[in-house]
Amino acid sequence: MGVCGGRLCAPLGRTVAAVLFGFLALVGCGPGGNVVTRLGPTGGTPVEGGTVTMALPPAATPNWIFPIGAPGYLAGYNSAIQNLLFLPLYLPEKKGDALTMDSPRGLAEPPRYSDGNKTVTITLKKGYRWSDGKPVTTRDVKFWFDLIQHNKQEWAGYSPGLMPDDVKKFEITGDRTFRLRLDRAYNPAWFTANELQDVVALPVHAWNPGHEGPKKTFARLMRHARRFSRFATDPLWKTVNGPWTVEKWTTSGQVSLTPNKKYRGPDTPHLDRVILKPFTTADSEFNVLRAGGVDYGYIPPSVMARSAAFKQLGYRIDPWEGWAVTYIVLNYHHPAAGPLLRQSYLRQALQHLIDQKAISRVIWHGSAAPTLGPVPASLLHGEPYPYDPERARTLLAAHGWSERDGVLRCVRPGGGAGECGTGVRRGRELRFSLLSQSGSTETANTMQAIKSEFGKAGIALDIRQQPLNTVLGTTVPCKRTEPLCAQWQLGFFGTQGSWYFPPDPSGEKIFATNAPSNMGSWSDRHTDRLIRATEYSDDPTALCDYGREVARRLPVLWTPNPAYQVSVIRNDLRGVDQNPTLTLAPQDWYFVTADGRKGGAGA
Repeated sequence: MGVCGGRLCAPLGRTVAAVLFGFLALVGCGPGGNVVTRLGPTGGTPVEGGTVTMALPPAATPNWIFPIGAPGYLAGYNSAIQNLLFLPLYLPEKKGDALTMDSPRGLAEPPRYSDGNKTVTITLKKGYRWSDGKPVTTRDVKFWFDLIQHNKQEWAGYSPGLMPDDVKKFEITGDRTFRLRLDRAYNPAWFTANELQDVVALPVHAWNPGHEGPKKTFARLMRHARRFSRFATDPLWKTVNGPWTVEKWTTSGQVSLTPNKKYRGPDTPHLDRVILKPFTTADSEFNVLRAGGVDYGYIPPSVMARSAAFKQLGYRIDPWEGWAVTYIVLNYHHPAAGPLLRQSYLRQALQHLIDQKAISRVIWHGSAAPTLGPVPASLLHGEPYPYDPERARTLLAAHGWSERDGVLRCVRPGGGAGECGTGVRRGRELRFSLLSQSGSTETANTMQAIKSEFGKAGIALDIRQQPLNTVLGTTVPCKRTEPLCAQWQLGFFGTQGSWYFPPDPSGEKIFATNAPSNMGSWSDRHTDRLIRATEYSDDPTALCDYGREVARRLPVLWTPNPAYQVSVIRNDLRGVDQNPTLTLAPQDWYFVTADGRKGGAGA
C-alpha cells in the first residue's frame, strides 16, 4: 500500500487481475467512498405496467440523442438517456464496495487482456438484436470506431493519444468477437473502466445502408442529431438495441420512453412508460412534487427539515450521492482574465476565500461536502487551501496588489518576485465575471457567498445566471483568438456536481492538455505526466500522486460537492438503484400494490 494525503491507499494493483472478472475498486486512496443506495421498503405484490414520471434537474433540457457526444452537449442526462436506447459494451454498476464493469446490462462479456496488456479481445453477448430484428454484430461496433477514428476532432470524448489513437488495429474475428491491438501496454483496470466504457454498437445496416465513407456518414448523422425537434419522429433514432425507445421528445426537454418490444436483454422493462419531466427551477419541481405530480423527484436541501410531510404522503427520501467533484472553471485563454488566472498565487488566494465548510453547512443544509481536489473527497485528506481570508490578503499584497475605491489594483506589474505576474498591466483591476447555471436557490446563494468574500478582500465578482445548457454551450475549450473565448472568464455548472467520473477517477478527460472536458484549457506538463502514470501503471501510488499534486496546483477553484439530488420516491415504486455514476435503469423499476392496481403519476 502507498500513502495518499496521510491515509493509506487501497491496493489498486489488485484491480488489474480483478478487472478480468469485471470488478474495479471504487476507492483508490483512503477509506470510505460514495455509495449506491438500494431504496424502498419491502412487501406488496409486484405488478406489470404503469407510468413513472421522474423529475429532471432544475433548468435541465435533454438535447442530444446521438451516442457520439458533441461539445456543449455533455450533460449527464443526455448520456443517461442514450444508454437506455443504445447499449454500451460496458456499464458501471455498484456491487458491494466496488463498481463492476461486468454489469448484466452491458453488451459485451468481460474483456480478455493478453500480449503484455497490449491486446484486448472482446466478445459480444448472445441474443441481442436491433429493434428492427437484425442481430447486433461486431460490424456495428466497428461502425462506431470508424466514425470516431475519422471524425475524432468533432467527438467531445476525444483526448489526443487516447481512444481511438491508442488502438493500432481493430480486428473482427467473428460476428460476436473482435480484437483491439493497442499502441502500448495499458493498465487493464483503467483501460476497461475509462476507455472501453465509451464503446457502443451503432446500427450500420440502418444508419449507413449506402456504405458511405465515415466522414460523409458522420456529417449526415450530425445533421440529424442537431434536429432537436425531430428526435421522436426521425426514423434514424427508431433503430435501437436498448430496453427503451423514444415515444416523445419535446423541445421543452420532456422525454417519454416506452419499452423496446424486441429487446432480449436480462432486464426487460416492467413499466409501460417512463416520463422524464423538466423544470425551470427546483421550486417549481417542489410544487409539482408536493401536489403528487411526480413519482420520482427531489426536494431542495432547504426543505429537508420538512421531509416528514412527504413521508406521510407515501414517499421515501434518500440523497443520491455522486461519484463526482464540483468546481468553478477558469478560462485561461480569456484575453483579459487569462493572464491573471495563470498566476498560481492568485488562484491560491481565491481558493482561500471560499468557505466550503460553511457553505456546505448553511446553504446546502449538510447535503454537500467540501471538494478537496481532482478526485472524490474520500480519496484525499484535508484542504490544501482552506478558508483563510487573512492568508488571501497577504498573498495579494505580497504580489503587488493595493486597494483603491474598494477594488484591488496592480501597482507592481511584471513577472518577478513580489510583482503581479506576466501579462498583468499596471492599474489592472482584480475583477472577474462568472457565468453560473440558473434554477437552484442553493447555487445562487453559493455564488453570492463567494462574491461577498471576494468583495471583502477587494476582488470584484460579477455574476450572470443562465440555463444549464447555455452555460455548458458557452464554457467550452477555446483558443485565444476565437470570439467565444472572450464571452466567459469563470464558469459554474455544478448544482448536481460539475464532473462525474468514470469508474477510475483519473483526469485524462478534464485536466490533461487539450482534453475534451478541460473547459478552461488548463495545460501543465507535470499534470500530464501524473495522468499518464494512472493510465499506464497499476502502481497504487499513481492515483494518489495525481490527486494530491493537482489539488495543490489548482487548475480550477474547488467548491462544495452536493449530492446529485435529495431524492423523493413513491413507496410503491420499487427496484430503484441510485448509481453514483448517474446511469439510469428504469427497466428495473416496478410498482407494487395490495390489490393489483397499476400506479404512477402519469398513469
